[in-house]
Amino acid sequence: MTTTDTTTTPKKPKPRHAVGTRRTLTAEELSAYGLRDRWYPILPSHLLANGAMQKVTRLGVDWLLFRDATGRVRMLEDRCPHRSAPLSAGQHLGDRVACRYHGVQVDGTGTVVAVPGMPGCALEGRQSTPSLAVVEAADAIFAFMPLTEDSEPTPFELPDRLQQEEHSHFLNYVEWAGQWRFYMDNVLDPMHGAFLHGDSHSMSGGDTSARFRIRETDRGFFFEKTDQRGKNFDWVEFVRGAMDHVDLEIPYGDEAGPGGPFGIVGMSVPIDADNVAVFHWRTRKVDGWEREVWRFLYRTSLEEKHFAVLEQDRSVLEILAKDADTHEHLYQHDLGVSRIRRLYKADAKAQAKILAGEA
Repeated sequence: MTTTDTTTTPKKPKPRHAVGTRRTLTAEELSAYGLRDRWYPILPSHLLANGAMQKVTRLGVDWLLFRDATGRVRMLEDRCPHRSAPLSAGQHLGDRVACRYHGVQVDGTGTVVAVPGMPGCALEGRQSTPSLAVVEAADAIFAFMPLTEDSEPTPFELPDRLQQEEHSHFLNYVEWAGQWRFYMDNVLDPMHGAFLHGDSHSMSGGDTSARFRIRETDRGFFFEKTDQRGKNFDWVEFVRGAMDHVDLEIPYGDEAGPGGPFGIVGMSVPIDADNVAVFHWRTRKVDGWEREVWRFLYRTSLEEKHFAVLEQDRSVLEILAKDADTHEHLYQHDLGVSRIRRLYKADAKAQAKILAGEA
């Protein structure tokens, strides 16, 4: 008597493509184009007027931003689900966008609401265009960049300085021709303040040598000088909250007005593998008349000086070789750089496994 083996080998899950792409991304590609399943700042709010549409590239994907009839910001992949023509070349119809190519109308959720060329066709009523969760806060538009179609947005929460009423802030936005991870390396490297920014209005003080340590927190870590405080760019905190960001303080003299140290909240979002959008909120803890003095001084004097400091960073980061972080000899000052690289490398490997169906 023979028996038949009815057991079956479990099927391996099929690879999945990341939202907004047409293929599975590797760990190397995620490192180059940006990690997923987190919130990113996308654009300053003032750059998206009512009734306007704005095309942006983020994480290597083209997206369309528009405000619907209520002023709410919507963010869609910039592809018509019919023939993939850019929706950004179409017409804003209030609560939807009409593709210029064949008139297909897509609303803010990515659902096709009308196909003028063939009313009633199967495309109508289908949510065929990726649509992202969007929040507008702190003078900026933020979006949750999902890894897969099953990814659920994490709760949105602003960094401390941007949600505390006693902190007044200004948003600065720039785009640099450099890789996004070089921005994080730069801000996790306080020692460059004494050299690259040594002739600036706020970082000309302090020693040009120091010892550093990493201090762990329940939300990230501090990278700080052990032998100097309040003289230069002496510490930075990396925070893994709703969105990855850095928090730091730069000392200010009396000539900069009331309010004590100058706080900075920094974030970046990859445009593509070779360009990055950088967001800095410049903050100061001020109230009453001091708040008005600070804001006046910033607009009339300090903003230009801060932009000059940013230009010093840009002048170096834009000329770094693409493989600059693979040909180095790091030392004790680079503990923060090493830590952030390990974190992001581990994240990229974990996300690549999910896309490959291995996790």
